[in-house]
Amino acid sequence: MIARAAASALLRRMRAGRIVVEEGRRRQEFGTPGSELEATVRVNSPHAWPALLRGSAGLSRSYVAGEWDCRDLVSLFRIGAREMPRLDRLRRPFLPLRDALTRIPRNTRARAREHVAAHYDLGNELFELFLDPSLTYSCAVFDPPDATLAEAQERKLDLVCRRLGLGPDDHVVEVGTGWGSFALHAASRYGCRVTTTTISAEQHARASARVREAGLSDRVEVLAQDYRDLRGSYDKLVSIEMIEAVGWQYFDEYFRSCSKLLRPDGAMLLQAIVVDDDAYEAEKASRTFIRELIFPAGCLPSIRVIDDSLRRVTDMRRLHLDDLTAHYPVTLRRWRERFVAAAGRAERLGYDRAFRRLWELYLAYCEAGFTERRIRVVQMALAKPRHAAPRAPALATALG
Repeated sequence: MIARAAASALLRRMRAGRIVVEEGRRRQEFGTPGSELEATVRVNSPHAWPALLRGSAGLSRSYVAGEWDCRDLVSLFRIGAREMPRLDRLRRPFLPLRDALTRIPRNTRARAREHVAAHYDLGNELFELFLDPSLTYSCAVFDPPDATLAEAQERKLDLVCRRLGLGPDDHVVEVGTGWGSFALHAASRYGCRVTTTTISAEQHARASARVREAGLSDRVEVLAQDYRDLRGSYDKLVSIEMIEAVGWQYFDEYFRSCSKLLRPDGAMLLQAIVVDDDAYEAEKASRTFIRELIFPAGCLPSIRVIDDSLRRVTDMRRLHLDDLTAHYPVTLRRWRERFVAAAGRAERLGYDRAFRRLWELYLAYCEAGFTERRIRVVQMALAKPRHAAPRAPALATALG
């Protein structure tokens, strides 16, 4: 009863939408009547109320346990995202104390493999349930808007290759292989050589097999090495949504390593999920369910953090930045729809109902965050001092 009263008091302060809570025969309404955003939550167990007071990690564990349900998770999390700036202002004075008291896991070489395995080694079959056939696990580019998921992912890979001006004379190093979609695309469509690395055992095995099956072993080398252990000198470097797994303690080491791998006239394409500069300090210390249950020890950088790190530990400069955020809600919606539709197959593969609820929650949570621009995704073109870069074309030109 105490938890219900405290949670209800918090909900009554909400102004960014309307939430209807149903519990037994009780029905309560919170927020702004007539709001464009509305969600209905069904409380199945009184344990859901104290979970609400434990932040997103507690709330998510409660959802996974079936203690509450929602008819529209994306709308619910969009309301939450709109409320977060006000909460950020309230908790900002307490961040130094929380930093001192919170033990954030660090991505040492040994721990990084464990943290990556906790997500990417859940089984290749899991990701096949919702990704397109290329197994590209990053934001697609829906141009035109009615493109299929496969077409949109190919469009994104083309955008990366064109931004870097890849050709047969280039030797590209990729930090973060995924399941090999970029390496295969760049080598087969643009004729370049690619050296790519991952510390996920599952990804390394599948990417290596795909390279052999495509007959590209002479042009693509798949390594199982930490980015900090890479050696060599390359024309171009690509890193697509890998920086989020680095950990805030290692951003400088990440960019220093990338810079050392490039020739004096080299260039880098970074695709990164970022938070606003003002939200970065809270992101560093947060124990959200994403960090607790989905991506252990991850941390989203901000644009300012990236720029500061580049200036501090590299000789690279930023040529241009493209904001692709509008494409991520569509990408995530397609993934979530495919994942839900494949529930029967997932069950047969051993992914039980609790696991499926967790991942549906994760995909909805992220879709809401990008829709409300609480988080964004950008592509940055970075260059070494001797790189002769033409004037950056508009995004539409690069896509065309």
